Amino acid sequence: MGAGEGPRNFKLTLAYDGTTFHGWQVQPGLPTIQGELQAALGRVTGEMPLPQGSGRTDAGVHALAQVASFQLAVPIPADNLLRALNRTLPGSIRVLETRVVPVTFHARHSAVAKSYEYRIFRGEICPPWMYPYVCGHSKRLSFNLLSESAKVFLGEQDFTSFAATDPDLATREENPEDQDGATKTTVRTVFSSAWEKRETDAGELWIYRVRGNGFLHHMVRNLVGAMIDVGRGFTTVERLKEILEARSRREAGPTAPASGLFLTSVEYGE
Repeated sequence: MGAGEGPRNFKLTLAYDGTTFHGWQVQPGLPTIQGELQAALGRVTGEMPLPQGSGRTDAGVHALAQVASFQLAVPIPADNLLRALNRTLPGSIRVLETRVVPVTFHARHSAVAKSYEYRIFRGEICPPWMYPYVCGHSKRLSFNLLSESAKVFLGEQDFTSFAATDPDLATREENPEDQDGATKTTVRTVFSSAWEKRETDAGELWIYRVRGNGFLHHMVRNLVGAMIDVGRGFTTVERLKEILEARSRREAGPTAPASGLFLTSVEYGE
């Protein structure tokens, strides 16, 4: 580095299969995405910054485009860093892009929108190669009721009923190691919320896509669990509206399994 130069701020976009990991956040003695990335940075650069993610994904949850940021003093070109990280990371974690960004950029604080999708497999026999990436559901389920349910969540609303039951987790973004800038509110804005069908050789995939300015801990999986209850006839769309307005997790349905959830994109005002 030249005189007066300081550490550079990196933005990484990465994809991962979360099946064998205990989520994003570092946990002692357990394999996590953040821990693997930090260790890989240490092997490649000799430095071990803790990568800050755009949000925490839980155990078993996958990502197509997670974003992480961290600073490095070593003068390694971004393209070289990408290649070196992919050589040392497990095959289930791939770095898709590396960029040097302004020091003010932070993977979570700078995000303006995130998108998730949840995949339900509709068929009698779920193929083993699909099993880790879907929620298998062969029972009676109405696609039309799922679609009507999804509309309930549009707009700016208080999603307390669909947050984690742990109050410390429920009131912040999906990144508990990053508490200083956490937003202590359960109000979020959902920009889009809809289901679609996709045909596969083995059976149909029903895919829920949701985009918002942020999501509470377990929020997407809780939304899906509640919609499945409507789709199975256990409750109604009108009752779903009442559950949302109740602002109580006890009123809502079960949490959908982690395996069907993917973080698909993170948007920034760059």
